[in-house]
Amino acid sequence: MPVENLASIAVEEAVKLGSSYAEFRFEEIRTENLEVSDGKPGLLSSNLSAGFGVRVLADYAWGFAASNTVSEESVVRAARQAVEIARTSARINEFRVKLAAASTAVDKYATPYEIDPFSVSMTEKIEYLKLLDSLMSKQDQVNSTNSFMNFRRVSKYFLSSEGSKIEQELLQSGAGASCGVTRSRHDRSERSFPSSSGQYKTKGYELIAELNFEDNLGRIAEQAVALSSAKDSPSGTYDIVLSADQTSLQIHESIGHALELDRVFGSERNFSGTSFALPEHLDKLQYGSSIINVTADSTIEGGLATWGYDDEGVKAQPRDLISNGMLVGYLSNRETAARIGRSSTGAGMADGWWNPPIVRITNVCLKPGDASFDDLISGIDDGIYMETVDSWSIDDNRENFQLGCEIGWEIKGGKLGAMVKRPAYSSNTLDFWRSCDGIGNESLWDIWGTPNCGKGQPSQNGRTAQGASPCRFRNIKVGS
Repeated sequence: MPVENLASIAVEEAVKLGSSYAEFRFEEIRTENLEVSDGKPGLLSSNLSAGFGVRVLADYAWGFAASNTVSEESVVRAARQAVEIARTSARINEFRVKLAAASTAVDKYATPYEIDPFSVSMTEKIEYLKLLDSLMSKQDQVNSTNSFMNFRRVSKYFLSSEGSKIEQELLQSGAGASCGVTRSRHDRSERSFPSSSGQYKTKGYELIAELNFEDNLGRIAEQAVALSSAKDSPSGTYDIVLSADQTSLQIHESIGHALELDRVFGSERNFSGTSFALPEHLDKLQYGSSIINVTADSTIEGGLATWGYDDEGVKAQPRDLISNGMLVGYLSNRETAARIGRSSTGAGMADGWWNPPIVRITNVCLKPGDASFDDLISGIDDGIYMETVDSWSIDDNRENFQLGCEIGWEIKGGKLGAMVKRPAYSSNTLDFWRSCDGIGNESLWDIWGTPNCGKGQPSQNGRTAQGASPCRFRNIKVGS
């Protein structure tokens, strides 16, 4: 029986049993992972998964059930289980779940792409990764190398009792490379490109050529060697400039997660923490300097969190989170948005058909400024430029953090100076963003994909993105 018919059966069964709202979501997920380490193929995998989930709202509580057996009997059983779970949950829930209004949609969406990565042979991909390995291995002292590709296609069908019928096909591609020099157990330097986790976008195989590995991996290998003899980063209070990929992580950790509205209300307290950005601060809290403007936008071309609709059927659209430094919005789904009297920002996403949607970081983007890279550097007399994520730590309330980078350079008299290894910086979220007085222009801006964001109980992996360009921050605590 076609999935569309099964979806109608499931939703009708849930409504017949008394659900005030019901939705059916079918997903077919195909993934491919390839890796070459030290010149030899490593992880090679190809997977296909398909199934459905039924979520209902009954007695003002959620119920969810899922199965990989796609049949009439199975969808009816799942609908009944979901209603039973909802009614059981209603007996102990502290809050009655209500949903913010959302427009119904009958629509289709597909990721635009040029080359289907699944049409490219495994052999061709492995040979290309071996080429990347050879480019890094030309430096004699480099004694470890790694390169990878990752591809994912998700086909979805969504039906709700409110009348939405949405088909989507999302295509995601990713790749990256790294190399290291290990001299002893405690003496290792590593460089990565284009970031420490690679780069991921909603694109086809054309992304691989766009990343321009061939013109960059020789430089990366040279830096890995040079780092092994570079001096440690100085410690003290300095003006700093962060690379775009490092700024991306900073946005993810201290803005994205802090503004997930379910976390604000405490639903992540037992797993990944809470947030200082409480609803009473909305439209009142000066989150950053006046040049800080951040939007959540799942319509941006290439963003890893770009789609037509979220997993609650809410249409993707740009929404302001921070405007001229002021907190003006949250990442929300229909449930959390209703609690503050606003509409959903379309951030309700699930990790696969076997999970219900929860609030996730989407494409959270810091709007570009007007500074060139030279402008950012020349505005500092004594400071540090830091590049490529190496480590991160932030407290449960998303306030105090310490982040480290693979590499840095001193800034002396407005010019880049000596290379330093493992620079790190620490601050408080509000103090940090309020200290920003320079943002790179549009030519330096990119949307950086994060393929491994963990959240939820049971844990779900999210694929998110952050738009960023290099930024300058004043009077920041720096250490090695």
